[in-house]
Amino acid sequence: MAGDSRPFGGRRDGFRRKDLLKTIVKLSLGSMLLAAATLAQAAQLSTDARSAVPHEVQQLVAIDYQTMQNSTAAVNLRNRVEPPELKQFDDALHRSALNGNHQMDEYVDQLAFALFRPSASSDDLNTVGIAQGQFPVQDILANFRKQKIKPTQLRTNSIYPLGRSGMVLCFVDPSTMIFGSKDSVQKSLDARDGMAPNMLTNGPMMSAMQSVDSEPLWSILDSKGTQTMMRQLLGQAGSVTDLDTVQKRLQASWYSMNFQHGVVFNLTIATGDSFAAASVSSLLTAAVMLRKMSGSDAEKQALDATDISSSSGNLTIHFAASDSQFASLLQSPLFQSMVR
Repeated sequence: MAGDSRPFGGRRDGFRRKDLLKTIVKLSLGSMLLAAATLAQAAQLSTDARSAVPHEVQQLVAIDYQTMQNSTAAVNLRNRVEPPELKQFDDALHRSALNGNHQMDEYVDQLAFALFRPSASSDDLNTVGIAQGQFPVQDILANFRKQKIKPTQLRTNSIYPLGRSGMVLCFVDPSTMIFGSKDSVQKSLDARDGMAPNMLTNGPMMSAMQSVDSEPLWSILDSKGTQTMMRQLLGQAGSVTDLDTVQKRLQASWYSMNFQHGVVFNLTIATGDSFAAASVSSLLTAAVMLRKMSGSDAEKQALDATDISSSSGNLTIHFAASDSQFASLLQSPLFQSMVR
């Protein structure tokens, strides 16, 4: 994940952890990645939701939010890693839009966050949230009117402020809500309304999405996001080699995570070059060995369960653990330092 690992954050680099396992956990849990249990549903976004993602998206994260509610382990994990900004939004929505009577959890089916650059040449990152579900739109709008909360109009879109939180929301249709900072939401609406390019015309990202969007929790990263991720995945191992040549070949990456049978995490990095994929695989293997030298027993066990391989220009990382093993990892110093 590139950008601030939290929604609405201002930092430009979300991969600030310097070892493999920490970044794998962060990839799965940080940057708005709430845990979800793998059931029959998948976190697939509608065309309307996809069109609200700006073209220069660096990372998109999608979660089947309802399945999370059916797993105690997933809920406990979410409670450990839920970004405070997301809770702030939920609280503001609870007070302003739902009149304190309901939680948005009751209505959200899929939740997505997009980290995007305002332009192709920019290094800054904005964050916008997109929620899909069966929302009581008329009740919410009635509560806004009752509290004399007036919207700002952007073409046919009504953008409502959420108290003093600094966040806004807009219903683009009865089942799709866009939220975040006012500037981010406006840029998202520009993309959806055809005033600016959107993700539907971003071939590499749409192709990456097809590899994972049948899963309940998934994420895709573009070349810049993948390059940033790799620098932090390699940690000390990356400092002893010339990574510049290899990282230029990193085209995109995608990952998924589920909790149906323990914890399973899969990450694929596309290089388009078998030699580059093999080279990065060797570097990551070295990073694992370095981490094992200083990790706790739980961390070493997790690293032993991490498989790194390459084939046909793609690098793959696979991690699997039982519920009890993952529970031990949650208590480890590594995880505790990651979520502070």
